[in-house]
Amino acid sequence: MTAEPLERALDHDERLTRPTPLSEPPPPLLRTARESDLPELQRLDEEVFREVAYPAFLLRQLYDLYAEHLLVLDDGDGRLRGYVLAATTAISRDSWILGLCVTEDRRRHGLGRELMEEVLKRLRRCGTARVRLTVEPANGAAILLYRSLGFCPEQPGDGLRPDYFGPGEDRLVMCLALPGGD
Repeated sequence: MTAEPLERALDHDERLTRPTPLSEPPPPLLRTARESDLPELQRLDEEVFREVAYPAFLLRQLYDLYAEHLLVLDDGDGRLRGYVLAATTAISRDSWILGLCVTEDRRRHGLGRELMEEVLKRLRRCGTARVRLTVEPANGAAILLYRSLGFCPEQPGDGLRPDYFGPGEDRLVMCLALPGGD
C-alpha cells in the first residue's frame, strides 16, 4: 500500500487548492449613539460630508438634544460606518432628518435604508406626524431611497428650493406623513 501525499488526501473536494472567495464584512450593528461616539461621529461626518460637515460643537449639541434619534452603524472595531439624525419639534409633531450617511465602502448594501426605517419607526412611536428632509437635487441615489420610503417633494415648486443653503446651494425638500402619527 502506498501513501498518497497528505495534501491530496486532505483535499478530496479541492478545498486546499481552490481559491477562497473574498468574504463580505459582517453587517454593522445599528444602535443608538453614545456620548463616547462623538469623536468617531465627527470623523465620519467629515469623511462623508467634507467641507459641509457639522462642526464638533454642533454635533455635541445635536447629540444632547436628539440622542434618542441619533442612530449609528457600529462595525464592532470602534469605527462607525454610518448614521442618521432626526430632530423633532414637540409642539408641531414635525421632525427633520438632519443627516444620513454611510461610508463609501459600505454603500449599496441597504444600510441607508436600514437607518431610515429604524429612525422612522422610532419617530412613529413618539407620535411624530410628519418628517421632512432636504437633499441635493443631483443626488439621484438618495432621492430614489427617500421616494421608496414614501417621501414626496414638498409643494410648491415640486420641492426645489433655489439657494436653500445660500447662493448656488439648491435643495429638494421632501416630506413623509407618518401613519399613526396624526
